[in-house]
Amino acid sequence: MKPALMAALVAAPLAAAPSAPASPDRWAGRPHGPVYAVAPPMHDTVERRLMPQVEGLLAQLLRERREMVLGGVKVFDSGDKFLPGKIAAAMTYHVLDVHGDPRLEQRLAEYADIADLTLDDANDSWGIYYYVSALHQLKEAGLLDRAVRPATLAKLRVQLDWRRFVRPDLSLINLPNNYYGVAFSVARFRFLMGWEDASASEALLAKMIEHYRLYSGKYGFADETEGDGRFDRYSVLLIGEIAQRLVETGMAPTPDVKQWLRRSVDLMLPRFNLGGEGFEYGRSIGTYGETAFLEVLTAAARFKVLSPVEERMAYAFSSRVAARYMDFWVDPATGSVDMWDHGRRTDSYRGKHRIFGENLSLARQYIYTDAIWNELGYRGKAPAADYARWLDRLPRSTTTWFARGAYDRALVTIRDRGHVIGLPIINGAVGQHMNTPYFPVPFSPGLLQGSADAKYPHLVPRITLADGSVLMPLAWFRNVAVTRRGAATEVRWRQDALDLMGASNARRDDRVAIETRYVFAPGRITRSDSIAARPGVDIKRIDLEFATFSNRASTRGATVRFGHGEVAGFEARNLGDCTAVPVDADPYRAPTGPFSTVVRCGKILSSQGRKSMTTLSLSWTLSYNYRDLN
Repeated sequence: MKPALMAALVAAPLAAAPSAPASPDRWAGRPHGPVYAVAPPMHDTVERRLMPQVEGLLAQLLRERREMVLGGVKVFDSGDKFLPGKIAAAMTYHVLDVHGDPRLEQRLAEYADIADLTLDDANDSWGIYYYVSALHQLKEAGLLDRAVRPATLAKLRVQLDWRRFVRPDLSLINLPNNYYGVAFSVARFRFLMGWEDASASEALLAKMIEHYRLYSGKYGFADETEGDGRFDRYSVLLIGEIAQRLVETGMAPTPDVKQWLRRSVDLMLPRFNLGGEGFEYGRSIGTYGETAFLEVLTAAARFKVLSPVEERMAYAFSSRVAARYMDFWVDPATGSVDMWDHGRRTDSYRGKHRIFGENLSLARQYIYTDAIWNELGYRGKAPAADYARWLDRLPRSTTTWFARGAYDRALVTIRDRGHVIGLPIINGAVGQHMNTPYFPVPFSPGLLQGSADAKYPHLVPRITLADGSVLMPLAWFRNVAVTRRGAATEVRWRQDALDLMGASNARRDDRVAIETRYVFAPGRITRSDSIAARPGVDIKRIDLEFATFSNRASTRGATVRFGHGEVAGFEARNLGDCTAVPVDADPYRAPTGPFSTVVRCGKILSSQGRKSMTTLSLSWTLSYNYRDLN
């Protein structure tokens, strides 16, 4: 970040980190979190609430050093491979906030001590980027030589190198495609630091753009895999990350970058809401599902790809995202972000061992995006008063295509009186195809959610064959069609093969085929499946589960009614009887809190000696209540 942007931030006093015991869950029974009819200006949240929270954590670091414990985690023994870079980034704000202040010399000395403290700790990829970006900020401010001792800087110059995770042929070393942006950023900063010439950053930028173009196709969203069809949060965020790296390294966007950025904006706009809730499917969601919106929208505003009205509304939503972070995600009793306790569940990639680093990297996203909004004239400005009315005018149904052809990939977004419901039709591919957040089922923050790294058959049939094979309809979608009929939206597709469970990647198994139809109507969602087994293929049983925040369930046959919660009822057909049991344990936990009830339906089939193709029809209907947004 340039000094001009940092100057937009007001210094916050160094606070002592709170050390209270674990707090009761303030949001128990309220998985949506807050609703903001009126939201505070984004800068007010960052200056008055987030910066003191970060300073509190840094005070604890400076006090406890390598003995620091946060949330029960001894942070320097946790194995967080990005931590030194994240600490450097946070300490840089700690220094630049008092530039020209008598406290500066003390903070420079603290920076040098912490740099030495972490010098020999593991620091990979993203950590390298955070660190070299932080050093560049100090250099731009004329403080680098006073903040880092010469021998330490010499060693960092060797360590902070993109070649540690990119091969000589510019292929990534066992990393997903979004790391091209990380590699480019490191190379660009090394050039700006005078550590190498511009050739590597130029080559990596070209490689990044080429790769994005190759795996985004005509629709402009990057497949996270090399053609398998994983279009998740990263597919929408990646161009925002690329654009942000151009902003901070002083480069102008190419026409392609601006066009791809606009595609991500077009996906996001129909998903705006009053609560600042973000992505509801895929991995690394929860609070990161919200900062994804923040990064894309801020870059789009900075590069002038929004209309004046869209820019005002993007700022109004960003202000809600920031307020939600402090209100919902940060626990005031611990002073830490909470993605793991009170029944919350996130990907193992972001496990609690990373608690300190997650606080610092999330704060960094809010600090630099706030600085950009400030630069655009929004510092201290109240969000648009007509934001709620603008939301009411958004389309009730939108379809975003990711790929069409051999297999179709898309996202259908439904707006229904305060609920934003997404139906992702994608393949989670390696390591994710079997996990509920990638299933082709409706998701909606606080209403319908999956469980990170969990494999139960959430709203999709799990088909067990007589030979023990387990098949699920998760990956191979063809002929996706979306039709709007009055107040209802119908979505159809077929799969000539199902996904054979048991391996890291999806595997085609054509012994069973399926045709699926969804109908989204006001307050109601229905899914119908027609399952066809090849002659001689025995289906032993079919199972399905539904985890929900609703409770006080009463069951009659295959019908479940809930006495409390937004889901009012669930009814299955041709799936046998259903049970509804209370739950509050793994894996039945969502990013925003624990589920209250799991509904289980199952049917044993008698198909011995089948001689011809057999078709099975089954369905479920889910009804929900509307939210009180007053």
